[in-house]
Amino acid sequence: MVELPGGSFLMGAEGPETWPGDREGPVREATVAPFWVDQTTVTNEQFASFVEATGYVTEAERFGWSFVFHNQIPKQHRKHVQLVAVEGTAWWARLEKADWRKPGGPGSHLKKIGHHPVVHVSWNDALAYASWMGKRLLTETEWEFAARGGLEQNIYPWGNELMPGGKHRCNIWQGRFPQEDTGEDGYIGTAPAKSFRANGYGLYHCVGNVWEWTSDWFAGPDSGRVIRGGSYLCHDSYCNRYRNSARTKNTPDSSTGHTGFRCALSSAD
Repeated sequence: MVELPGGSFLMGAEGPETWPGDREGPVREATVAPFWVDQTTVTNEQFASFVEATGYVTEAERFGWSFVFHNQIPKQHRKHVQLVAVEGTAWWARLEKADWRKPGGPGSHLKKIGHHPVVHVSWNDALAYASWMGKRLLTETEWEFAARGGLEQNIYPWGNELMPGGKHRCNIWQGRFPQEDTGEDGYIGTAPAKSFRANGYGLYHCVGNVWEWTSDWFAGPDSGRVIRGGSYLCHDSYCNRYRNSARTKNTPDSSTGHTGFRCALSSAD
């Protein structure tokens, strides 16, 4: 973990790249107390240690299914899967037996990706892990403070250019969405939790790779829990939410193949 100093900063954004319906604006001053934050999202190996120690069963395992993006399903199984419309999309599969151990559903596994972020974990699952660790989830304000890395009102954790010097700085979609991800950034699907360059606070993958659960409601009770940072599925043609101010939501019991989390700890603790 890294201890952050806390303080005041300008939260939110109002530029042409923002989504007004997501309530990214207005830009306002926000203040956070000093806190500790995980350098990376929780990995498969870390989550496996939790499950082994506690016998915890995730909600996806209890429900018997989770949402998997079509290109993450093993090729030999794709022709047997029916895609479903999710919030106006048609590239997700409501896949039986998909869970954190089988992120692409039957035929997938965690071999060689133990150091990748755990996915198919609901908000409730994330809270259970954090509690076991003696930690908690970040508030939305803490998340944005941490992601900005000490820079004021920049679009990304490293500045205002998506690819400074022509170099990739995060794991998002390249190619024609949703048909083909060319993997020009080096990854198709999740990347190791400590990839690319850390931000000014030493934190990895604050944007791209996987969405991250926070502790806050999106717009009041029962409005969905806020997720931040975008994922490997974000593409400018559809979802440019791989930005510091970007936000969206999901229900606390939902799980998908592109959502994970990191933990925090109040400095006073």
